[in-house]
Amino acid sequence: MTEPTDLPPQAAERLAWPLRLTFAGLVAERGVRAFWPLWTVLIAVLAALMLGVQDLLPLEAVWGIAVVSVLGALWAAARGIQHFRLPDRAEALDRLDRTLPGRPIAAISDSQAIGAGDPASEAVWAAHVARMAEKARDAKAPKPDLKLSARDPYALRYVALLGLTVAVLFGSVLRVASVAEMTPGNQAVASGPSWEGWVEPPLYTGLPSLYLNDISRDDFEVPEGSRVTIRFYGEIGALSLSETVSMRTEDVPPATDPVQAFDVLQSGGIGIDGPGGQSWDITVTEDENPSIEFDGPISQGEGGRLEAPFVASDDYGVTSGQMVVTLDLAEVERRYGLTIDPEPRDPIELDIPITISGDRTQFSEVVIDDFSKHPWANLPVSASLSAQDSAEHEGLSAPQFANLPGRRFFDPLAKAIVEQRRDLLWNRANAPRVAQVLRAVSFQPESIFRSETVYLKLRFAVRRLETRVSLGRLTDDVIDETAAALWGLALEIEEGDLGDALERLRRAQDRLSEAIENGATDAEIAELMQELREAMQDYMSQLAQQQGEGEQPEMAENQEMQEMTGEQLQDMLDRLQELMEQGRMAEAQQLLDQLRQMMENMQVAEGQQGGQQSAGEQAMEGLAETLREQQGLSDDAFRDLQEQYNPNAPAGQSRDNEGRGGDGERRGAQNDQPESQGEGGQQGRGGEPGGQDQQQDGGDGNLADRQQALRDELNRQRQSLPGAGTPEGDSARDALGRAGEAMENAEDALREEDFAGALDSQSQAMEALREGMRDLAEQMAEQQQQQGGQQGQQLGQNDPNGSRDPLGREVGQNGRIGTDEQLLQGEDVYRRARELLDEIRKRSGEQNRPTEELEYLKRLLERF
Repeated sequence: MTEPTDLPPQAAERLAWPLRLTFAGLVAERGVRAFWPLWTVLIAVLAALMLGVQDLLPLEAVWGIAVVSVLGALWAAARGIQHFRLPDRAEALDRLDRTLPGRPIAAISDSQAIGAGDPASEAVWAAHVARMAEKARDAKAPKPDLKLSARDPYALRYVALLGLTVAVLFGSVLRVASVAEMTPGNQAVASGPSWEGWVEPPLYTGLPSLYLNDISRDDFEVPEGSRVTIRFYGEIGALSLSETVSMRTEDVPPATDPVQAFDVLQSGGIGIDGPGGQSWDITVTEDENPSIEFDGPISQGEGGRLEAPFVASDDYGVTSGQMVVTLDLAEVERRYGLTIDPEPRDPIELDIPITISGDRTQFSEVVIDDFSKHPWANLPVSASLSAQDSAEHEGLSAPQFANLPGRRFFDPLAKAIVEQRRDLLWNRANAPRVAQVLRAVSFQPESIFRSETVYLKLRFAVRRLETRVSLGRLTDDVIDETAAALWGLALEIEEGDLGDALERLRRAQDRLSEAIENGATDAEIAELMQELREAMQDYMSQLAQQQGEGEQPEMAENQEMQEMTGEQLQDMLDRLQELMEQGRMAEAQQLLDQLRQMMENMQVAEGQQGGQQSAGEQAMEGLAETLREQQGLSDDAFRDLQEQYNPNAPAGQSRDNEGRGGDGERRGAQNDQPESQGEGGQQGRGGEPGGQDQQQDGGDGNLADRQQALRDELNRQRQSLPGAGTPEGDSARDALGRAGEAMENAEDALREEDFAGALDSQSQAMEALREGMRDLAEQMAEQQQQQGGQQGQQLGQNDPNGSRDPLGREVGQNGRIGTDEQLLQGEDVYRRARELLDEIRKRSGEQNRPTEELEYLKRLLERF
């Protein structure tokens, strides 16, 4: 290209390089647009040759494709030559000039056509040219437009480039030379054959393939199971294969076959005999078996869960593994229900956790699972680990012997139930003995069971088990159902849902004392100590609240005032835990007894009040008592409903078995209440002499009379209810009015022996009572908020004047009364409601019950 001589010399010098670059860009644009089909065909052919396509296809197909490729290349070249036109200088100047505003290059190349010879006109023209020359100094070569999407809508050029990239990564340039061997007149074929070979390791190793033609050394190593492929080209028989690595003895192909393929299973040699042949000594690296071992003893984690740490390794990575647990029968202490042989039971198989994103060649994990419900829980077992790799090789660990971790129960009654559950699952032949033991345990429930519901559930499970034994129908489903029921009862007894802080504290102390006597693990000690700390904190909060309400603890005349700070109390608990973890159980028990005595001295005596209760508190206590009485009536009506639809049951069986620990226990508890509940309340308890006989005689009028007395008592309470004129007080009165109407309907139904209708009305009455109590509690809380008051936080001494709580903390002028207080002075009615609802759900699933009873239970579930 010539320099722009028609431009002013100074401008031509400045525009020389931008003009050259612009010219080169135009050449590139036109060359790419004209010859892109040609280089696409050439790249595609080269990629196919490097990948060895010519070695896989028949000779005729290879030559056919070659002819088509050559013709395509010639057509693309002819098309490119026809469409390609070399740009000239004017086109380059025009392209460069169009990138500048005002076309300055064209302006400085022009000459003045009008006004030549006029000095003024020439001065204007010179100024214009000078301005354009200044703009032309900013000229930069434009980027060439190499886009071909409009000319190549199917992106064939990219397909060819992708094929070439794959060929560079996985192919070989040496394979291109094999095309010459297919030429008919080529002397290479006439003078000698050729060969080609590959070694492909197993995929799970992640190792690359080896091209035998590139290996010049005499020996190398390959993983066990590698695949060897060798191809012979040229005259058949000129080359032959000899190998000692495949261990093939049958169906061995001839050594001169053009294609040879086999697996490397042992160390040996591979040789190609003939012109240009080569041999290698192959060393096989065997795939090692995975290694897996326990990384510590099997331990008991939180909640009694099994925790088994392990470490696993493999040369190429562990893919799976299991932990198998079997019963160590020889180590089992064969006594009581374990004296007979156990029923056959499959070993426990657990999949070990495998790291997902980490390195599987070396890792450590922990097997965690809960076997508390398993029949082998807390019995001697043998556990072993196994691991597998991708080659299906397996590694085994040495067995570990331990007790299968499971939840431990510290309540004697819960422990007895769990033990009988284990015996039943051990062998169903223990069923009669299990029923006998459980019946003996629950013979006198008054001093054993804290909940009537738990007692009734246990007796029901025992009767059902005895019935199945007598009928010979101890199927697997019956055993599993009974075991599940016993487990639920044991949990309910062990944990319960205690609403009173003092009862929770005593419960925590009893469980900790049982743990000291029976021996407990560090994890169990930590769990029990945490329960004790939480129960003690709740108890302290309740004491402070009661003191704020004016209740004062009783103190003996000679009792000394003791002072203890919260820090000192915390130190006692820490010391207790430390002694237990060190195994100094005698000292721990002594310290626990001291702590128990101290907490008993600080409790507020039941029934003793240092201050006058407010009207709202008295009304709340009266309503709570009425609700408990109504709940008891509902239970009795439900038992009569059962007897009504089961007339063939032995006389008095239901009441003798259930009433002894149920209604009798409730009546005994109710007889302990103060006589301030009113005459009607006393009538409703059925605690007077002869009340039990009257009830057992089936007198429905007795239930109706109790319902009437309870309704009269509710009317009296409603008339003296505080908070008149407030929204909450009026709402509470309305709720109690609805409760009275429902009680009246229940009374009428009881007199007509319509127990189903009576239960419906009693449920409505209890719900209305709960609503009224909630409204009353809100009204009392609102009143206390208006009055104000705060609780002190300093720790001091046990002050008999009431200015401090049992730990010496200052209290406010008015205590706060809320829904978190023990307002019911007994079992939480909401928990009782939940228990009844669970019992209704369970009974509704027992299809052997009368149809009328099932329909009634269904209506109850739909309502509640």
